[in-house]
Amino acid sequence: MRLSQNDQVDPAKDPRHYQIACLLTMVVYQSLAFDFTLLPAEALLLIGTALLSQAILGYVFAVRFEWRSACISGLSLVLLLRTESPAMLVLAPLIAISSKFLIRYQNRHVFNPTNLAIILLLLSGAPVWVSPGAWGSSTTLAFLALLAGGAVVHKALRQDVTIALLFSYGAIVIGRGLFLGDPIAIAVHQLTNGTLLIFAFFMISDPKTTPDSRVGRIFFAALVAVGAAFIQFALFRPNGLLYALVFCSLLTPALNRVLPGTRFEWRTQNKSGPESWPTIPTGVHP
Repeated sequence: MRLSQNDQVDPAKDPRHYQIACLLTMVVYQSLAFDFTLLPAEALLLIGTALLSQAILGYVFAVRFEWRSACISGLSLVLLLRTESPAMLVLAPLIAISSKFLIRYQNRHVFNPTNLAIILLLLSGAPVWVSPGAWGSSTTLAFLALLAGGAVVHKALRQDVTIALLFSYGAIVIGRGLFLGDPIAIAVHQLTNGTLLIFAFFMISDPKTTPDSRVGRIFFAALVAVGAAFIQFALFRPNGLLYALVFCSLLTPALNRVLPGTRFEWRTQNKSGPESWPTIPTGVHP
C-alpha cells in the first residue's frame, strides 16, 4: 500500500521516531563511554547505505520512501555489528534493507532486517562479529537501554513480547546458574549485558515481524528464549538470541494462523478525516 498525500504517518504518534531517538542516544553514549570500534565515517557509511538502499528499492518497487525504517536498521547495525572490512559496512545494510522487499509472506517481511543481515554474514564466514563485551555490563547503560527501550515498545504496542523474552530468558539463565552452583553474580552479569537489552527492546519487539496476538507473542518470546539457551549453552555458540530469532521468525505465519489477532499497521493521520488504521496493504510496504 502506498499512502497518499492525505494519508501520511502521524509523526507525533509514530513509535519509530522514539526508536530513532533512543538508538541515536545509545550510539552517542557508546561512543563516549566505551571503546567505540566504529569510526564516525564507518557509522555514517552503514546508515547512508541503508538509506540509499531503501530509496533505490523503493523506487524499483514503486513504494514511498520510508526513511525511518532504514534509519533504524542502520543505527542498529552501528550498535551491534563489528568489522574491519569497509565492504561489510556496505553489504550488511544492503542485505538488511533488501530482505524487507524480497523475503515476504502475506505482504509483510518475515525477518527483522538487522537480525537477518547479521546472521547471514556470520553464517557465511564473513569478517564480522557481534561483541557483547563491547557494551560491558554497566548499570548506567542497562538503565538507559531499559528506560529508552521501554518507551519504544510501549509506543509500538509490543511491550508484552519484550517482557516475556526477558522473563523467560532470565529464568533460564538464573535456573541454569543455580543448577550448576554458580554464584548469582554470573547470571546477573549475563542479564545486564547491553546487547541483550538492545535485542529485547529494539529487535524482538519489531511489530511487523512478531505474531499478531498477545498469546502468540508471549509464546514466540518464550520459544526464542529456549532456542537461544540451547544454542548458547548446549551448542556453545555465541549470539544465541540472534540465531534463535531468525529461526523462530519462520514460525510467525503458523502462529498467526493458530493464534489469530489484529494485524499491526503503522498508524496514520488523514488530513481530511479522523485518525485511522490503514487497511491491509495490497502491495509492498516495508
